Amino acid sequence: MNPLHLPLSAIPLLAQAGRRAADPGRGFPLTEILIGGAILVAFVFLVVFLRYANLWVQSLFTHAGIGLFEMVGMSFRKVNPATILRAKIMAVQAGLPGILTRDLEAHYLAGGNVMKVISALIAADRARIAMDFKQGCAIDLAGRDIVDAVKTSVNPKVIDCPDPKKGKEEVAAVAKDGIQVLAKARVTVRTNIARLVGGATEETIIARVGEGIVSAIGSSGSHKEVLENPDRISKNVLAKGLDAGTAFEIVSIDIADVDIGHNIGARLQADQAEADKRVAQAMAEKRRAMAVAAEQEMRAEVMANRAKVVLAEADVPRAFAEALRAGRLGVFDYYKLQNVQADTKMRESIGGGGTGPVEKKG
Repeated sequence: MNPLHLPLSAIPLLAQAGRRAADPGRGFPLTEILIGGAILVAFVFLVVFLRYANLWVQSLFTHAGIGLFEMVGMSFRKVNPATILRAKIMAVQAGLPGILTRDLEAHYLAGGNVMKVISALIAADRARIAMDFKQGCAIDLAGRDIVDAVKTSVNPKVIDCPDPKKGKEEVAAVAKDGIQVLAKARVTVRTNIARLVGGATEETIIARVGEGIVSAIGSSGSHKEVLENPDRISKNVLAKGLDAGTAFEIVSIDIADVDIGHNIGARLQADQAEADKRVAQAMAEKRRAMAVAAEQEMRAEVMANRAKVVLAEADVPRAFAEALRAGRLGVFDYYKLQNVQADTKMRESIGGGGTGPVEKKG
């Protein structure tokens, strides 16, 4: 068993050196020390060479410019030499200038995807899109898919407005005549590499285009104008420069579909009429309640006056009794007054002014 993984020829020399170190009386020749050190260095070099020989040969024949000891240093810096070498070979073979090995290592250590950045740079160079290595690293570290961004810059993609994933199929707007118009647009966009870092995403484009469609339809005098010339919507929206501050450049806006919705104006008028009717009913109910309350107040006042009359009539017999006791009224005067009252009642009964049978007959 060889736990140190040493060659078999080095084992006797190491054993002999151990015996001499254990025996202080014997000498330790300098030649043996040099031979043992040379064997150890050769062994270490052999191990390193066998591990990185394949990568070093690739770097040598592809003119990548990465040395053997540089690869060893990458391992100590926790960098994958194979990834850096592949990226450097791709850059050299594609003729990308100004890409240094230490820049690739720095991007790898920062958590970036080195292979995606190099692939995107090669695609941008072939498509004659201006983008350098630092800009590509910034885009990659920002979390954007740089390869997809370059592809979209070369081959524009189409975005549906509104986004069907949000549950809406059409943009609803109302023309000046009160008719609802439902529109669906398709926006063709191309990635703007210069504004990719810090630029707004597709959701902003969709929101701005939807707002522009609503504004264009709302400014139309009639829904018929929208149906006759749907390209007016796209022209008005495209003229507003909705791609400002976004990571995209709007190539075109096409109205894919236009439909007629509900008569919003008529519905609003009907709702307003219903609301006015309820208000009128409430006001009428208020006046009726006030009239009922006033009637009740008048009845209460009548009852109060009747009570006063009853009280006053109750004072009449008391006044007669006091007058009789005081001598201000005689007995014959009292009888005469009674006769007068009886005659008055009889005449009222004969003349129909009474409250007895005459009123019942009427």
